[in-house]
Amino acid sequence: MQMMRSATVFGWFLMAASGLSAQEKPRIDPTALAMQTQNPVADLITVPFQFNFNTGGGLGDGTLFNLNIQPVIPIKVTPDWTVIARTIVPYLSSPTPDGGQVGGIGDIIFQTFLSPAHPGKIIWGIGPEFSVPAATNPLFRTGSWAVGPTAVALTMRGSWVIGLLANQLWTFADAGGDPEVNQLLIQPFINYNFGKGWAIATGPIITANWSAPSGQEWTVPLGLGITRTQVLGRRPINLGVQYYYNVVHPDNGPSSQLRIIFALLYPNAHKPEEKK
Repeated sequence: MQMMRSATVFGWFLMAASGLSAQEKPRIDPTALAMQTQNPVADLITVPFQFNFNTGGGLGDGTLFNLNIQPVIPIKVTPDWTVIARTIVPYLSSPTPDGGQVGGIGDIIFQTFLSPAHPGKIIWGIGPEFSVPAATNPLFRTGSWAVGPTAVALTMRGSWVIGLLANQLWTFADAGGDPEVNQLLIQPFINYNFGKGWAIATGPIITANWSAPSGQEWTVPLGLGITRTQVLGRRPINLGVQYYYNVVHPDNGPSSQLRIIFALLYPNAHKPEEKK
């Protein structure tokens, strides 16, 4: 029920925002900007808020809520190379056996991608990823400092943006005790842009927890959704709603996820103004 209410409210907001933006005369191409938002290593400052409602499966009637705040800042280090810095700050709210909810901040992730400023047909980025034990609730605490590689590759052909992001984290220092971080993440993404900032999108987050018991490692979702990039007032934003069903998941894991995305976009915030 909570997922349905959230999707309904967001749908009304998406339609209302579309109506308001239609009254504006945007000075940017919303479809071109949409394709930038679909590129994890684009030269674009973004502040996404990703709301994830996980239900079913091992959660029963409960909902595991996860809000990821994910600011992305590109830094031009030379005329030919850009470093994209991405931080993921998760807020988690988990159901308890007595029917309540407990919440708190989870471990914070820092990612950096070194990417060519003028790529060819294949756009790519590679760099390190760090996990910092910043959890504020014992339920979400790992106590682990973790590090590993992260990489992304994609191509843009006509209206399509197709790519793959992957990373692996290993614990290198720990406060002691379980759990230790040993996790693989793979995210294929496909976007088809059909004009005026609208796109059909899929970006399932496939994970493997190598520390889990045999047969309980993988979570494999399938699904898709719709996104809209537009100018609301004077602020470019990106809105999206996606639904995923976990065809494979641990016994105690959720069977489905509703993902709602709201992102603030700053396409010219870090670029010097042209001299008149």
